[in-house]
Formats: sequence, structure tokens, C-alpha cells
Amino acid sequence: MSATTNTDVLIIGGGGTGLAAAIEAAELGRQVILLEKNSETGGSTSWSVGSITATGTPHQRKANIQDSTDAHFEDMEKHAGALAPRDNLALRRILVDNTADMIDWLMKLGVVFVGPEEEPPHRVARMHNVVPNSRSFAYHLTRRCRSLGVDLRLNTATQRIVLEGERAVGVEATLPDGTLHTFKARHGVVLASGDYSAAADLKAQLANPEVALVDAINTTATGDGHRMAMALGASVVNGDIVRGPIMRFLAPTRANLLQRLPPTKIIAQLIAWSANWLPQWILRPFLMSFLTTAVSPSTDLYREGGVLINKDGKRFTNELDKPNKDMAKQPERIGWIVMDSTVAQKFSAWPYYISTAPGVAYAYLDDYRRNRPDIFHCAQTLEDLATSMGVAGHSLAETIAHYNQNDHGARPAIKQGPFYALGPIKSYVVFTDGGLKITDKLEVLRTDGHVIPGLYAAGSAGQGGLLLEGHGHHLGWAFISGRIAGRAAAHFQGSDREVNAHR
Repeated sequence: MSATTNTDVLIIGGGGTGLAAAIEAAELGRQVILLEKNSETGGSTSWSVGSITATGTPHQRKANIQDSTDAHFEDMEKHAGALAPRDNLALRRILVDNTADMIDWLMKLGVVFVGPEEEPPHRVARMHNVVPNSRSFAYHLTRRCRSLGVDLRLNTATQRIVLEGERAVGVEATLPDGTLHTFKARHGVVLASGDYSAAADLKAQLANPEVALVDAINTTATGDGHRMAMALGASVVNGDIVRGPIMRFLAPTRANLLQRLPPTKIIAQLIAWSANWLPQWILRPFLMSFLTTAVSPSTDLYREGGVLINKDGKRFTNELDKPNKDMAKQPERIGWIVMDSTVAQKFSAWPYYISTAPGVAYAYLDDYRRNRPDIFHCAQTLEDLATSMGVAGHSLAETIAHYNQNDHGARPAIKQGPFYALGPIKSYVVFTDGGLKITDKLEVLRTDGHVIPGLYAAGSAGQGGLLLEGHGHHLGWAFISGRIAGRAAAHFQGSDREVNAHR
């Protein structure tokens, strides 16, 4: 029999959603325990670019932007495109109606934003970017949790939800020493456990077997909350919607300049001031450290003549079709973009860029040469280029010769040295959009339509069919839903019979 610890509110997951939920519950005077399976807080929030799309913010007012939540609501449908009929309109309404308050709340905690920036088809600029990096969210929210006395239990992995009758009253978890322990909540339990982008079995079950092969950006996003709730009869909505596979260069083994900056408020304010007043030539080195690390390469590289090569020195896909899917089937699941000097010269200036982020800047080949020497390769011959890449030289030369003779079609042949390669590059699942079915109060529902009393879900775990296309909506939902779920769990008092009415 495992030992038991009691609390008022129990939060599962220490990313942005869970931290927000814990703060709200603690500010209502509840005793809060937060369980996080990793060694630090942050979750997928700290892996994100750090953009939040919001309406009615101080940044918009300063820029004299006229906007409304109704306009934001309408523009989200444009982002959703053909998927729009599957959206949860009640949750979309909750999202857009709370973005302004959410930004104000984050800023009061010490988070600093620059912007807003344009992102069509949004009719006005709404994208707010955190500075100096996305770790700022966890830094400031964790500090607030600690100041409120939230009990943060790290390296603690949840195994199953504990029921008393029909009511969720806690979880069974594995402590850092490997022993089982039961945590019980006198009020509510919040699942803020993230998505299942790193769960091959759930991706195969809810999306498709092909995407199951693709690695996740956040390797610990294994759908723990989804599993535990589904074991109680909960269901997942929009489980087939997956952001990926998307190709990105492998992350550097050393943190770049922006990543090394401590996310304190004073440093963030200095960066925000610099973004508004310093000339571009001073800012550019900082921007490039971001653009050459966290952003996908432009598909124009393939259209203009670049080819994808795997570890064996072979071309393995039609670059103009869906090469991201084929990448996951290659040796070590990695590849390189190979080009000659003609293509390389083209991607040294506008309008041909290697990578970009909306409203930030453009990165060209020389930016990768300076900022990412670990993935930049250049040589006078294909054999020497292969040596730099770590692939078979004879095989690469044969592959390019065959391509030039038989396969390049309307694209230029790869003939003019020196030759260049960028990589390794890899396909990733950035996030999954399947969330547990919930009410507009974020209560988890069984497949029969009944509420699981005392159990709430937020963020990716509680996405509930809400479509979050475009930049900045996932983070917005993380904080907004986390706050709502935290308050709801803190107030939960009802009996099984009262809260389990058919819905």
C-alpha cells in the first residue's frame, strides 16, 4: 500500500498550463501540489518560439491598432481553413475573450513582450513575442508559484487517476526514488500534462502509423494525461490533427546567445527597448541566433535546386512533393540539403532566404555559416563535401551525377562548385492537437457525455476540439485554460450526484 499525501488542489504537469493553474488555485487560498515528471518546470512552453496572439493589449494600443475580440474570432476561422467546421466554437470564444487579460497577467508577473507583428490572414497585427526567450514564461511563473507556497514535486511521474466512486480524488505517482505514492486532492485535479507528440502508440492510434515514426520536439510529451483520462472512459477530439512532420535542423549542442541570456525582467526590458531603438546592424546577430536554430528551412531551397541526401549519400525523395514524410524513414532519420554555388549565391540575398519568422527577420546562407558552423558544409568537390557531412563520398558523387543526368527536370543541375550542404536536418512533430473532450468549464467528459467529477483538463491535454492554427494560439490557450482550470478546481465542492448530471 503506497503512502498518501493530501492537498486541496492537485496539478499534473509543470509547463505553462500547469504553472498558471497552480498560481490561480494558490491565490484563492488553496493548498496546491504540482507534480512534474521532468527535472525542471517549463514543458513544451519552454520549447516554443514564444509567440502569443492577442487582442486589446497595451502593445496594440501603443501602435494605434483598432481591434476587437469578434474580429479575432472571425480570423481564427480563416487560419483553420478546411478544418474550420471541426472547431469548438465555445472554446474559441473563451480564448479570444481572455487574451488581453492573459497578457496583462503575464506582464504583471514579469514577462516582457515586443510587437505586435503582422501574421496574415489576421487583419491586424496581433502576434506578441516574448523576450529574451520562451524560458521567460516558466522562470516567472515558477517564481510566483514558489512565492505562493505551491509545493512543486519534480521528477515525479503520474501513473493513474484515483477515483472514489465516480469522483477523481487524486493520482498514483512514482517518486524520484522509484516508490509509488498517492496524492489526494480535497477539491479538484487538473490535467495539464501536455500533448502526445512523443507517444508513438497514441500517434498511431489517434492520427496515423506514418506519423508515429516521426520524433517530437519535446521528447517527454508522451500523453500521460490523455492515457489516464482515457482509462476512465474519456475521449480525444481531433486526435488526427498533427503539426508535423516538419523539417528542422538539429539543435546545436551548445545554447546560442539568446538562449543563454537569463530571462529576468530587467534584461528582457533592455532587449525590448533595443528592438525599438537600436539599428538593424546591431540587432541582427541576436536575431540570427534565433532564426538559425528554431525555424524550419524554406521550401524554396528545393524549388530552386537543392536536393535531400540521406546518411548513405542517396537522394531518397521528391523534394517538391512531401519530403518531410520520407525523412522519418531514412537511416538515423536525418538528411542534408545539398546545393551548388549557383543555388548558394541565390540564397544569399532577398528574396531567397533560408529561414524566417513573421515580423522578425530573414536568415541567408552566410548567416548559417556564421551562426551554425555545426550544420554548414562547403567544399570544392562532392567527395570532400561528403567527408564534411559524414556520408559516403563515392555514393554522394554517384547520386548527384545520376540526378543531373536523369532527375532534375525543370530544376537546375548541381554542377558548379564549390558545393554546399546544410544539415543534419530532421522531421519532427511539433505538437498534436488532439485534446480530451471537455465542457466549457474545462471539466473532463466521458464518452457517454457524463462529467468525471473533480477532474479538469487544460492546455494541450484539455484542447477539447479547439483549433489553434497560426502562431501564438497554443501558448495563449495554455495560459488562459490553465488559469480557468485552476480556479475551477479550487472551487470544486460538489457531490458526485450534483456534478455528474448528463450533459
